[in-house]
Amino acid sequence: MKSVLACLLLLSPLVRAAEPECPLPGYAYVWGDEFDGAKLDESRWSYRTGERFQSTHRKENVAVKDGCLVLTGLKETDGKAPYSSGGIISKRLFRYGYYEARFKVPVGAGWHTSFWTMRNWAKAADGPNLELDICENESSRPNSYGVNTHQWIPGPHKGAGHKVVKTPSLAENFHVWGCEFTAEDIRFFFDGQVVQQLDAKQSQHGDMQVWLTLIAAPSLGGVKAVDDARLPATALYDYVRVFARK
Repeated sequence: MKSVLACLLLLSPLVRAAEPECPLPGYAYVWGDEFDGAKLDESRWSYRTGERFQSTHRKENVAVKDGCLVLTGLKETDGKAPYSSGGIISKRLFRYGYYEARFKVPVGAGWHTSFWTMRNWAKAADGPNLELDICENESSRPNSYGVNTHQWIPGPHKGAGHKVVKTPSLAENFHVWGCEFTAEDIRFFFDGQVVQQLDAKQSQHGDMQVWLTLIAAPSLGGVKAVDDARLPATALYDYVRVFARK
């Protein structure tokens, strides 16, 4: 969570908080959200909509509270899915840089929490579409998560670099995920340590958006159903930041 100093700076109209510093040398902050307001900044984000696995994404399941983005999963029918969930997609497009987010995942089985990049509704005319899965966690497995890449355009689809990363509990405490994406390399980070490195020259690169999402998807975690006794499910994102080369 934010420091006391950061909170004091936000309260003072005469002092502007310094921009976040990148943990990697040679990068400068270009975009992000600290989620310090009273509601989602809709100039930066679009709401994810539609059904995915067993939940329907709804604007009402997205909130900003106590310095965090709150994505909530509920047992309620909206459309055909038996659950509802939330997600947001950046309006701005990015490519090379360092992407970072700090968050914690829900308790109880059945939820897929993720931090990833991809161009939404991409067409061939938009150029290559590469997906970087910086974190994909199944709430039934709180001590691990997955990283991966997917080349969607040009087809056919090709995945590369999938790895399961063992961790402390991702539901008990906040952790920091990062990804450095250059023309040569893709490096995935967890709490400041490199956990996977790929040759970026094996894929084709285009512009991407940042996604923060929660989905009811028990089958992805190897279970048959969402743990309704632990609802509502909440994924809490402290911040998301994007840095580019100076």
